[in-house]
Amino acid sequence: MQGRFSVTQRAVRAGIAVVAALLLIAGAVKFVGAADRTMTAPPATVTTPLARAIDGSRNSYADIVDVVAPAVVTIRIEGKARVSSAQFQLPDDDFLRRFFGDQFGEGDGPRGRQPRTFRQRALGSGVIVTTDGYILTNHHVVDGADQISVELNSGRSYSAKLIGTDKPSDLALLKIDGTFTALALGNSDAVKVGDVVLAVGNPLGIGQTVTMGIISAKGRSTGVGSGSYEDFLQTDAPINHGNSGGALVNTKGELVGINSQIISNSDGNIGIGFAIPVNMAHNVMEQLRTSGAVRRAQLGVSVQQVTSDIAKSLGIEDAGGAIISSVSPGSAADKAGLKQGDVIVSFDGQPVHDSNTLRNRIAATRPGSAAELVILRDGAKKNVRVKLDPLNADRVARSGDADGSTDDRAALGVSVAPITPELASRLGVSKDVHGLLVRDVDPNGRAADAGLQAGDVIESVNRQPVNGVDELRAALKRDSDKPVLLLINRQDAKLFVTVRPANG
Repeated sequence: MQGRFSVTQRAVRAGIAVVAALLLIAGAVKFVGAADRTMTAPPATVTTPLARAIDGSRNSYADIVDVVAPAVVTIRIEGKARVSSAQFQLPDDDFLRRFFGDQFGEGDGPRGRQPRTFRQRALGSGVIVTTDGYILTNHHVVDGADQISVELNSGRSYSAKLIGTDKPSDLALLKIDGTFTALALGNSDAVKVGDVVLAVGNPLGIGQTVTMGIISAKGRSTGVGSGSYEDFLQTDAPINHGNSGGALVNTKGELVGINSQIISNSDGNIGIGFAIPVNMAHNVMEQLRTSGAVRRAQLGVSVQQVTSDIAKSLGIEDAGGAIISSVSPGSAADKAGLKQGDVIVSFDGQPVHDSNTLRNRIAATRPGSAAELVILRDGAKKNVRVKLDPLNADRVARSGDADGSTDDRAALGVSVAPITPELASRLGVSKDVHGLLVRDVDPNGRAADAGLQAGDVIESVNRQPVNGVDELRAALKRDSDKPVLLLINRQDAKLFVTVRPANG
């Protein structure tokens, strides 16, 4: 019994051991599973903070654009253009005519030579400047237009009425009916070089576009447009075709200029754009709105800028001002006693930096009003009061051919001859002109460097009249150590020219 019991006991113990082992294995598997679940589960909390943007003010012009954009419009025009068919003449070929027809050969005369009328379309920009729908744009945008339509930034289109244009300033005024968002007018006189500006318009017809730059210069005159009165704000804010008539605004959202011109050798933007100052535009706008035309004053003189060479010739310390090259008989200047060679340094208390400044100041003055001038005459200052005349019609330039028989190249590098009534008639200048006709100019001489041209008439040297070659030589010898001041008559227009000394 004891032996059997022992065997049985051992068997029971073995069974218990097997069961215990199985339980341990199951517990281990359960523990490993729990451990796997613990490692793959996400953490209950995040202890590392997320990165945040730098706290600061918004660096954007969006708020300005929101104010400006509704007031800048696209202007579309249609007009008639009469074009000679000779520009498009096809060869006299029946085969080509079967495809292109005889569209350029209608009418009397040789086929392909008759002028034809075509519809031309153009696009520009404009600025709404009053809430009742007055719009400023460029004269060259609407010139020749039969129909003008204005398209708002919202896409809505209106038929526009042309109130008036002013070619000398390249400005025009349109009117559309309704109530609109208008742009506030700034003060272009207060604009400084370096100020940030935005140009808004429709360049190349792609839709309203905003560009940014600075005021690069003030008081610019390009001479490349049709305008006579130029006082441009220069900017590097990109301006392209289609921007003409659009807005140049400051960072307050105020209009400071009407975009007008670009200078480029590629016909595209290179960072040199020009805008008409809003102060000038506002003056033109008010006159167009009230009378449909712009009235300007005139002094009755021809002037040019005083360069450093002219200043030296006159014994003036600093260059600047406008020197009078001619005075029209019976003009306001003539009545006030102004003379050829006078240098105007101030107009109504404002300094005259150059001839363009003087022209613009006179033009902005009401005809018939009095103005106070400060001039330099023979090195001394003199105050002159003048009553300005209304501006006359544009002068018409005349041209002619040169001829002569006397030759002299010793001093200036020119061939000259005494002017005669016959030569004056052929040149298209007044018969009472006296001086020396420039027959030929040495391209390597001092006169060529100064800009003298064949056909010019030298009337005086250092403000002394000259009628013969000997007088010219003597005058040049007297002042051989400084620039020579010549008074030139060019197609009846007079101007001063300085020729540097031979050793200069």
